Amino acid sequence: MSATPESAGNAAAWTTQAERSNASALRIMRWIAVTLGRRLTRLLLHPITLYFLLAGGPAMHASVDYLRRVLGRAPGWRDRYGHVHHFAATILDRVYLLRGDFDLFQIDAVGTDNLDDVLRAGRGAFLLGGHLGSFEALRAVGVQRGGASVAMLMYEQNAQLLMHMLRALAPDAVLRIIGLGRMEAMLELRDWLDAGGVAGLLADRTLLGPVPAAATGRSRTHWIDFLGQPAAFSDGPFRLAALLRRPVVFMTGLYLGGNRYQVHFVPLADFSDPVGAAGGFKRAPSDAAIEAALRCFVGLLEQHCRQAPRNWFNFFDFWAGSPGPQDATHARHDSQ
Repeated sequence: MSATPESAGNAAAWTTQAERSNASALRIMRWIAVTLGRRLTRLLLHPITLYFLLAGGPAMHASVDYLRRVLGRAPGWRDRYGHVHHFAATILDRVYLLRGDFDLFQIDAVGTDNLDDVLRAGRGAFLLGGHLGSFEALRAVGVQRGGASVAMLMYEQNAQLLMHMLRALAPDAVLRIIGLGRMEAMLELRDWLDAGGVAGLLADRTLLGPVPAAATGRSRTHWIDFLGQPAAFSDGPFRLAALLRRPVVFMTGLYLGGNRYQVHFVPLADFSDPVGAAGGFKRAPSDAAIEAALRCFVGLLEQHCRQAPRNWFNFFDFWAGSPGPQDATHARHDSQ
């Protein structure tokens, strides 16, 4: 079964809606956060959380659906409140992390040796994560360890929206963004990786568009079991890594409550040295290798969802268009 245009369109609409924020409201939020400090500002998260829970709407319905899947039971009021509060807390902490106020947080890193081993080769790496936890916590680890610079890959429209948000939240923050969808983006990305840089990409949303199809040739959407039911995942990010012959590492920055974050790095695949073919020529990574890496990504995403269930921040029907609970892992859609 293939991903329907309606389900893919819903995901695309949510992405645009979630990244679009009122600049004036964000500036007010920044002023409150900086003026009152983190401890006092966090008190405001409780009425904000309560408002969204009482207001309901599609996002809250999606939250209940996700919690039911990940917890294996009907979520109670505390579960629902904690899910929304975690999301609000990470949004607030984004202000402080972008400002470089790392001393406010306890950020533990797991698997940094894995990332160091990959980067030691000097060809850079793709860091693939999802809308699970905080990407800013990942950047904090990189800054604190003096590690490689991280550039965020995203569609051009979302890149512009993110830059507007960053200017409102933290005008002095420096965040490298490579906007996909431009002809020169591939050259910019290649040069960034060749210099030992890291390219971060959130790979848990399936969007129809010219990229990654234009960048990778044939991006495919796979229905893979996720929390008990098949969901649509694109192999585009992995095809991009395979095209540029780079290693891929899973990343996530889980919020554990209070001021605690835990960042994880797990190797996914290494497309930098494909197996040599007859005659000494190197062949491109196979579809099977790309699909295996994607399945590993989905498995790690599910594992960390179960470890920290309140960190899932895809507030839309993630399983829309699913063929059902049966195994549909070989169904896919070739997007041109």
